[in-house]
Amino acid sequence: MGHARRMPSTSAGARAGTQRPGSQSALRHRNRQRIVDTLLGSGPSTQAELSRLTGLSAATVSNLVRIMAAEGAVLTSPTTSSGRRALSVRLADDGAIAVGMDFGRRHLRIVLATPGYTVLAERFVELAPGHEASDGIDLAVDLLQAMLDEQALAPSSVLGVGVGVPGPIDRRTGRVVQGTILPEWVGIDLRALEARIHHPVLFDNDANLGALAEIAWGPHTSAEDLVFVKVGTGIGAGLVLGGRTFYGARGVTGEIGHGSMIEQGVVCHCGNRGCLETVASTSMMIDLLSRAGQDRVTTADVVRNARQGDSATLRVLEDAGVALGRALANLANLINPEVLVIGGPLAGLGEILLQPVSRGLRRHAVPVIGDTTAVVMSSLGDRAEALGAAALVLQERSALAR
Repeated sequence: MGHARRMPSTSAGARAGTQRPGSQSALRHRNRQRIVDTLLGSGPSTQAELSRLTGLSAATVSNLVRIMAAEGAVLTSPTTSSGRRALSVRLADDGAIAVGMDFGRRHLRIVLATPGYTVLAERFVELAPGHEASDGIDLAVDLLQAMLDEQALAPSSVLGVGVGVPGPIDRRTGRVVQGTILPEWVGIDLRALEARIHHPVLFDNDANLGALAEIAWGPHTSAEDLVFVKVGTGIGAGLVLGGRTFYGARGVTGEIGHGSMIEQGVVCHCGNRGCLETVASTSMMIDLLSRAGQDRVTTADVVRNARQGDSATLRVLEDAGVALGRALANLANLINPEVLVIGGPLAGLGEILLQPVSRGLRRHAVPVIGDTTAVVMSSLGDRAEALGAAALVLQERSALAR
């Protein structure tokens, strides 16, 4: 979410201004910039995908890619698309990087990625539950510096840092608001992180970043309407509608984890009762499955035990999956997405979780929606949010270059 292209110090508009607006060279420059911007925003793409995403003809894309490859601006490699041979195109690297940080209730993940969408380094560390925001941020600063040192990268090579947090963010103020699974972060002004991290900072809800990762890093580059559902300690959804992340009026969208499932259910940390998070989150699963034993079960135990056929684990996952499917049916009935992607630490369960989710969806959705909406596990696993944070930086670089 090396740098993919050589960036002159002048802006794209200034460069174009040195050419006659209607000249062939100006048109060629604009078309080339469209390809660069698309590769920054969407990651490696086939020439056919570039044609569709830029609106340029296949011949124009092929010609420009050939020129750019000869100059070393892009790299190409053979691939297959829809069963046919194709040419994959990605931006070449020149030393700049985007940083993605994903803060969770119990973890921090940082990735260093090039604008050619190559991961240079990745680190994952556990955080103490209920950690203070300042402690998590201090650890992130130290870990990032250690990763830059290991890669022999100067701080000046950092294009920016994307930061994901597991909860709603008021985009008007940049503050984390009530409803996050990190109550210690409520009220934190994420815009002030630049002074702590010492790099330009962009931020978003982790589920939104997961959705962005599926478009930029995953197999869903062509999806115009996609929902990414993060199932972890909390449950949230990132919405891509019409090819763009949907934020609503204040940026607080996709909070399906706080939809009421049981009117007189357990009190949720948001203050309501019987929310989906009290029924289908990993915290709920861990609490249920830890009651019978002396040792507290972990999320990794849930995945492992389910794969080994443990009956109690499978029953808990069945109930949680059907409840999640019901909540997604309400969402699908409203926006009719092409695909629902389930992400988070349970992504490794595959069909074990997908089957009950799909049953719950079909049971409660309008039949045509239930039958035609694809439900898949994220191929990015629990890395999606950090990768999406890096992609957020690359997309911003693309916007600034226009």
